[in-house]
Amino acid sequence: MSGKSAGSDRLCVFAGTTEGRELVALLAGQPVAVTACVATEYGETLLPLQENLTVSAGRLTEAEMEDLFRRERFDCVVDATHPYAAAVTDNIAASCGAAGVEYIRLLRGGEAAPGDAFFAEDTAAAVEFLADTEGTVLLTTGSKELGRYAALPGFAERVYARVLPMPASLASCEAAGLPPARILAMQGPFSKEMNVAMLRMTGARWLVTKDTGGTGGFQEKAEAAKEAGASLLVVGRPPQRQGLDFSGTVALLCRKFGLTLRPRVTLAGIGPGSGPGMTGEVRRAIREADCLIGARRMLEAAEAAPHQKTVAAIAPEAIAAAIRERRECRRFTVLLSGDAGFYSGAKKLLPLLDGCEVEVLPGLSSLSVLCARLGTSYEDVYCVSCHGRDVDPVVDVASHRRMFILVGGEGGMAGLCRTLTEAGLGHVRVSVGERLGYPEERITTGTAAELVERTFDSLSAALIENDWAAPFTPGLPDELFQRGRGADGAVVPMTKREVRAMALSCLGLTEDAVCWDIGAGTGSVSIEMALQARRGRVYAIEKKAAALDLLRENTGRFHTRNVEIVAGSAPEACRDLPAPTHAFIGGSSGNLRELIALLLEKNPAVRIVAAAVSLETAAELTAAMEEFDFAVKEAVALSAARSRTAGSYHLMIAQNPVYLFTLQREGTKFYGQAL
Repeated sequence: MSGKSAGSDRLCVFAGTTEGRELVALLAGQPVAVTACVATEYGETLLPLQENLTVSAGRLTEAEMEDLFRRERFDCVVDATHPYAAAVTDNIAASCGAAGVEYIRLLRGGEAAPGDAFFAEDTAAAVEFLADTEGTVLLTTGSKELGRYAALPGFAERVYARVLPMPASLASCEAAGLPPARILAMQGPFSKEMNVAMLRMTGARWLVTKDTGGTGGFQEKAEAAKEAGASLLVVGRPPQRQGLDFSGTVALLCRKFGLTLRPRVTLAGIGPGSGPGMTGEVRRAIREADCLIGARRMLEAAEAAPHQKTVAAIAPEAIAAAIRERRECRRFTVLLSGDAGFYSGAKKLLPLLDGCEVEVLPGLSSLSVLCARLGTSYEDVYCVSCHGRDVDPVVDVASHRRMFILVGGEGGMAGLCRTLTEAGLGHVRVSVGERLGYPEERITTGTAAELVERTFDSLSAALIENDWAAPFTPGLPDELFQRGRGADGAVVPMTKREVRAMALSCLGLTEDAVCWDIGAGTGSVSIEMALQARRGRVYAIEKKAAALDLLRENTGRFHTRNVEIVAGSAPEACRDLPAPTHAFIGGSSGNLRELIALLLEKNPAVRIVAAAVSLETAAELTAAMEEFDFAVKEAVALSAARSRTAGSYHLMIAQNPVYLFTLQREGTKFYGQAL
């Protein structure tokens, strides 16, 4: 015996199976004293260490069981032994009856065997059947009955046995006359891939197994035999006593002892399509679940068993509610398309699962599948999803040589190609993967211009390759922006390239920044903000009609759809705008102090960069540094000169000096260093 007991309620679990060990783990920390009985010291090492657990390691006779039950005065005994351990089950039930203790049988669910499998009623029938066959045999039925298979002609030369890595198992192999080279001493669970590898290594033509149920790895063996071209011989399961499945057992214990057990939730990435694309551990999570939750197409791919509950739900809130409401279920598997960590619902769902034991299983992403179909790698691919996001694909495609994009909805893929073509990117190569992983999967490659009129399935993804891509760097040439004059003949002001590059550097924009450009003029700063904050939003505030026309023309020229033009004078025009993370003040019309006050009211941590071309404005900003108690208060005077030819000479023509002020109440970080 090891461990220690605690609590007035007492429970005994015969925990030699996966279900038994899972039940013991589930009872950890509960107000009930648990005694776990296992047959071997090895079985003891598989159990969790917990305060309310005592472990009894060693095989017990019926008399020893009865003595244990009387001495410990258990409230009930849970029999979670293997379905083939019929004699042990009979002894536990008889001992409970003699000691007057409630007996609960935890049943393991069976698995449907494939239609081409062979069956034998018992071990003797299996030996008789194999005697009339040829070829190597891989036995996965354990070591207890290995001696009976020794009667098979050519046993030592024909049979490989997979047994537990324990002295008793190895002794059984030796007693049966099996050479060491024919012994595979390993601890499961075994994936389909591992089973396939063993079948191919041994050259086995026969795989002999019992129907050990989902947790016993039966399905992995059946699928492996099919893939490796081996025949499956199933030794029939002995009839089980009446009992409860895992969820029923847990529900009974909760009622009996007043326990509140945390449900176990597995977020499973099922790959891009149908069942064959699922990993072995995901398939196991599906089989072990009491309840499957996901979109209808994913539930169809999972092929729920008759005893499993299913809930069609997509929204994270609906999934979390379904888990809370189905108290009769203990094990939930949430089916997520593709990989659980790649543009998946898992990100929003995880914070809603407080109070649950959560496991996340990865799957094949549509990115990895599409690139595999195209015979290319994806370590240099930039990834974007348009599902529920306001994404500007033009900016992303223009600045990345290779980009993967998820596009949802009817006409979404053709619309993407049309947008790229209208933006002058019709030459880029687009490889579209439709219904990846399904039998009707289709891959189409062409230029964006060629694919504009094509019809694609709503379940599509694309790899876009642009050999002329150029990464965005702050300080675009002034010549790229349209200039103009107002009705009074005055040139609409524009922040020049040198100042613009320095201002963007001082702002330190993030991809998801919310920016205000106050006094936007031609929009040169707004556009560069939008290119840098491609996942964010830019509000270009401008009061002059001529400048507003140029703003619209320039934002259209650069396809910066994340710029929203706001007509009016600041600060009045800004009061209903979302709180900014960053702001550039290029012109304040004499309202500088009011503007700064509004920015700080909207977001006390906003980072402000303000430009001054007059000494009066510079003085106002200097005073604001102290008045508003900024932690970051930096002023830079910029002087730049540009070359101009005069005959055979090159002269440097000075531009007007500009003062840039950087202001922020809270410190910020660049490259991990606080400023």
